[in-house]
Amino acid sequence: MVQADSLVTSAHERAILRETPNGVLVVDKETRIHFANPAFREMFDCRDEVLLNEPVATFLHSDCFKRAIAAGGHLTVRETIPAHGVSFRAELFPLEGEDLYGGIFVDVSEDEEARKHYRELRAQTLVRAQEVISRQMETAQEIARLLGETTAETKVLLVKLMSLFEEEPGE
Repeated sequence: MVQADSLVTSAHERAILRETPNGVLVVDKETRIHFANPAFREMFDCRDEVLLNEPVATFLHSDCFKRAIAAGGHLTVRETIPAHGVSFRAELFPLEGEDLYGGIFVDVSEDEEARKHYRELRAQTLVRAQEVISRQMETAQEIARLLGETTAETKVLLVKLMSLFEEEPGE
């Protein structure tokens, strides 16, 4: 964890920030990192990096903090960072009494993957349904064609039979 003892005052706070599954990050107005907990480091694959005073965009690959600061400090973002193979939802906010901004990052990669799988499954199902409808229409048309042919043949035969019976015997 990037140490920032002035930011975290009690052992309880340090334990919570160390153990939470959500990434926690604190940056200044220039978006330089002042604190990153282990979950953030894990989520954005920067476990062995020196983060303190580095620009957050170097590790996060997003300008969300710049956008939050420009928007007055509060911003909710949902992004996917392919470089890290992570999708996240983040709440960004100013820290009261400080010229610092905090961010809580929730890894939603599994949810995004499930949504993607659902969209693909839905698309495949629609394609399959269209194929079944097309085959049924072809089959119905073929049945109608065959029925039409046999009906026509039957009509010709019945007309011939009727004409034979209409003729008077002995003529």
